[in-house]
Amino acid sequence: MSGTEAAPPSRHTMRFVLFTILLDSMGFGLIMPVLPRLLMRVGSLPLDAAIDAGAWMSLAMAAASFIAAPVLGNLSDTLGRRVVLLVALAGMAANYLVLALAGSVGMVVFGRVLTGLFGGSYGPAQAAGADITSAEEGAKSFGMVSAAFGIGFIAGPALGGLLSKWGDVAPFYAALALSAANLLYGFFVFPETLKPELRRPFSLARANPFGAWKTAAASPGMRRVALVLLLWQIASLVYPLTWSFWAIAQLGWSDQMIGLSFAAVGLVIALSQVFLTGRAVKWLGERNAAQLGMLGAAAGFAGYALCGSTLVAVLLMAAIAVQSLVQPSLMAMLSRRAGAAQQGEVQGLAAMIMGLGALISPVLLVKPMAWFTSPAAPVRFPGIAFAIAALVTLGAVALLRTTPRREPEVAAAN
Repeated sequence: MSGTEAAPPSRHTMRFVLFTILLDSMGFGLIMPVLPRLLMRVGSLPLDAAIDAGAWMSLAMAAASFIAAPVLGNLSDTLGRRVVLLVALAGMAANYLVLALAGSVGMVVFGRVLTGLFGGSYGPAQAAGADITSAEEGAKSFGMVSAAFGIGFIAGPALGGLLSKWGDVAPFYAALALSAANLLYGFFVFPETLKPELRRPFSLARANPFGAWKTAAASPGMRRVALVLLLWQIASLVYPLTWSFWAIAQLGWSDQMIGLSFAAVGLVIALSQVFLTGRAVKWLGERNAAQLGMLGAAAGFAGYALCGSTLVAVLLMAAIAVQSLVQPSLMAMLSRRAGAAQQGEVQGLAAMIMGLGALISPVLLVKPMAWFTSPAAPVRFPGIAFAIAALVTLGAVALLRTTPRREPEVAAAN
């Protein structure tokens, strides 16, 4: 079989796609439980300096992902899915090797930049799944993709925390083995899924992550809703960016406890999306559901800013369940402000917003946390990132309340 010509999919094709998405989502969370103590060890850093290094690391990874993700997606439309996915998997394997062997903060940062560059395999993998799925089976296929992503989001931090018993680099060796195995599996069984006649020339303009912002101007109210989504994205990143550092500084948790808490958060989100989100949005409407979710999230952020015990931290996870209403509601509002022919550009706009949020959050949330845990701070306040997130969320609520309505703003299921 040629590497460029499309071939009939085998029973292995969708398995490879799902496993790639699973590993992609696992890779993001795998490092979270061990990151603070890894940075402290390789850099001989106190906690506040490790938090500061983590801020720069997150910024570098977000910048790499912001640039690379649309490029990978567009390259897969030009070269085909197979070559792009295999290169991305090889890059992720190299990323885990760098992290496993890292002996300095610079090497850890370099490893996370590789994560940003090659971690955008989600888009091409999802496109490959769409290539081989009929219209009748589309919902089932996307359901499996969402399940794979959700399982990875829960399993990554849990695996990272549990494996940390054998050292802070043990999770990376495990991820390296899984990535290498998936790379070999894909090399031998994954066919090209994009037919030659459906490919298009590569265009830098189409790979420009800011391109969707121009499109948003054509639809009344879309940019305003997009700004609400941006503020929400910035605030909600407080969990993945600061939770591990906060848990050590505020509650003295072990890596294992941090990993299990991340898994618990992922489970709460997954269950709330299944059992709460659809019903609540149908009952309240998109705008009210988004406001309720953000107000609940703001209360949770404020609680974590002041939290002083593990029991309270666990109880506050109820706020995380409520915030599951926000993203789907805002995305539905964006979608309703676009025409049928613009739905793909809505997804591009959302991807751009999430990328921008990931660029802004390390500076806005993590840097203040580093200072308020340092000896220079007038008062020690590890919860400052959560306090800022609460204020940003309230700003998003205020902006949403002044956004003109486009009726009917109700759930699609309604």
